[in-house]
Order: sequence, then structure tokens, then C-alpha cells
Amino acid sequence: MTRSRIALVTGATQNLGLALVAGLAARMTPADRVLLTGRDPTRVGIAARELSAEIPDGAVIEPRVLDVRDPHAIGSLAADVGEVDIVFSNAAARMSPDDDPADAVDVVADTNNTATTRMLREFAPRLRDGGRLIIVASAFGTLDKLPARVRHRFAEAAAADLDAVDRLVDEWRHSVKSGRAVRDGFGSWLNIPSKVAQVAAVRAVGRTRRSDDLRHGILLMALCPGLIGTEASRPWFTDMSSAQTPRAAATWPVELALSDHFDPAQYGELVQFGTVLPWDGKLPRVARDR
Repeated sequence: MTRSRIALVTGATQNLGLALVAGLAARMTPADRVLLTGRDPTRVGIAARELSAEIPDGAVIEPRVLDVRDPHAIGSLAADVGEVDIVFSNAAARMSPDDDPADAVDVVADTNNTATTRMLREFAPRLRDGGRLIIVASAFGTLDKLPARVRHRFAEAAAADLDAVDRLVDEWRHSVKSGRAVRDGFGSWLNIPSKVAQVAAVRAVGRTRRSDDLRHGILLMALCPGLIGTEASRPWFTDMSSAQTPRAAATWPVELALSDHFDPAQYGELVQFGTVLPWDGKLPRVARDR
């Protein structure tokens, strides 16, 4: 008998997160569970009920309240769930071009970065054989997007461990709050150091787990879903003509999560549409020449 599977999606009450839940539930069986999580109990409940009605023959969609910024919430949920098959760490802080970085950096760092390292610490050891742990990041998560002065620092943190990544994120956070971010080499845009640190965290964990995970068919990676037409992305782009709908953007990540096989070259890397985005931002010569 095939065992029941458990999938978990954070930030799942709207946009890509909601679409990931829908895609997983539609392709899993009624014996499986998909945990739809978010901060607001009302929104979590409504989203789970509406998707359950839309996908009556799919997996059970289970509403769970999870504020990833709560320092204890991720650990509590992990302990309650136990072993897990699929995790999409998708929760992200919404930013606006008009935000004061000093006012916004705590929410960004707590939601995007501290939560990412907590998700990795708590759920990577709980993955069953064949499991998938996917951190939703961005194409901005490669070293070349950073000012040159600090690239080596993010590379060194990625080559060390999650504690090193957390320390660097805290330093960046304090630099922004004190108005020194540009002078200290972090740049003025919060999204870039935050996304690079997310990928650095994946690389830090993947470096130590790779051999054992690959033996057990486990994939750990960062994901760039591409441009999606949402209220969060529209203020940042003047041309949204190529933007995907959330349902379209969720298609290939769901296929990857449910597939029996994956390309080992994707392990520990940032992947977009099945292609690894090089950590240093430099495409291999073959790719450049096409």
C-alpha cells in the first residue's frame, strides 16, 4: 500500500502560495494532506474551504495558522506534523518602492530570511525519502546582483552554515536601520540582500546534506518562479506583459515536487523553469553562446 503524503505550503492564502496548494491538491490523492498555512485565521479558513470545494476529489486541504515571523511557530508546527514529503517555503514580505528601508527591513528580514533558516532547520531533517524542500526566492538571489564589495561575504556565509547566514542578515538589518547600508556596501534595495541570503541559506544546508539526501531521493533547492502578475510585483515593473498568472507559475514547481525524479544538478541551487541560475551570476559558455 502506498503511504499517505503530507505537503506544506507557507504564505498560502493568495497568489503563488494558494496556486501551489491548488496544484498539489489536484494531483495528490484523497489519502494525502496539503497544509495551507498563513497568518490570518479567517483568510486561512476561507482559502482552505474554497479550494476544497473546487477540488473535491483531491488531497485533503488542511488549514493551519502559521506566522513565520513568530520565533516559536515554525518549530511547533514541525513537531506537530512530524515527517513530511513536500515543503514549499513561500511566505514573503510585501514591499513597495515608497517604503523607507529602515522601517521595512525588520519585516523583510524576519519573513524572508529568519523564517527561511528556521524552515530549513526544522523541516530538512523531517523529510521522508523522496522528499522536496523548496525555498521560494528570486532571480535577484545571485551574487552578481549585490554590490561587489559584499559579494564575498555572502559567498563565505553560504560556504559556512546557517548561523553564519543569520549573523550576516542581522548585520545587514542593523546597517539598514542605522542608515549605513549604502556606505557599508549592502546597497539601497532591500530585496537583493534578502534574496541572496535566502539562496545562501539553501546552499549552506545543501553543502552538508547533499550526498545523503541524493541517496534518499531528496531535493533541497531555491526556486525562482519568474515574474507573476500580482499586487506585490506590479509596483516594481513598468512592463507586466510577460507576467504569469499564479496558477501558471505554480505548474512546473508542482510537477517537480511530485515527480519521482529530478536532476541532481538542481540540488542546493537556485532554479528557474528547470534551469540552474549560477550562484555567481555567470552563465556557462554554452548557455551564453546560444
